[in-house]
This record gives sequence, C-alpha cells and structure tokens, in this order.
Amino acid sequence: MKQVSMLLAIVVMSLSAVAQEKIDSVMNRGIDSAMTQGNQKDGVMMKDGKMMQMKAGKTMMMEKDMTFPNGAMVMKDGTMKMKDGTTHMLKEGQGVLMDGTMKNMPMKKMKKDTM
Repeated sequence: MKQVSMLLAIVVMSLSAVAQEKIDSVMNRGIDSAMTQGNQKDGVMMKDGKMMQMKAGKTMMMEKDMTFPNGAMVMKDGTMKMKDGTTHMLKEGQGVLMDGTMKNMPMKKMKKDTM
C-alpha cells in the first residue's frame, strides 16, 4: 500500500511539473507575439496639422494611406475611416496605434528625424 501511495505521489508531481512547463511556454509565446506586432509607440498621429508616422523610434511624414489590422484606415489628410464606415478627423495630438486603436499621443516625446 505504501508503494502504491508513493508511486501515485510521484505521478501527480510529475504531471504538475509538465503542466507548469506548458503554461510557461504559452505565456512566453504570448509575449513573443506581442513584441512582433510592433512597438506600442508605433503608429500615426496629427502634429502641427500634418500626419506623422512613428516607426522604430523614428518620426517622419506619413507618405501614404494606411490600413490597420482592425479594418480602420487613416488617410494622409488625417481622416480615419472605421471598418463600419464611420469617419473621424484626427485632431492635434490624436493618433492611431498599429492595432488600429485611436489614442491621445504625448506631444513632447516626439522627435522629428531628418531624412
């Protein structure tokens, strides 16, 4: 009876260790996919009446219309067209992140790169 109890305890501990490894693997995969989707500061924004694009820490003029994964489109003039057809005009300091969500962007952190 003692041997059966000991064997059962070993099996339970082994299974819990395997389950923990799988959870860690899934969590790390989530972090990796979030990192490949772009930096949280990447996107476009209205600054001084012009649309600017931020990518990899660099800011430049937006050269062409952009379509985002959620179906939203942002045009060079600052018009944002949602997937459902509604439109918004971006105001000074408003921006759109790479996932297509609109957000007020911090103005003082932007540095214009010369290209």
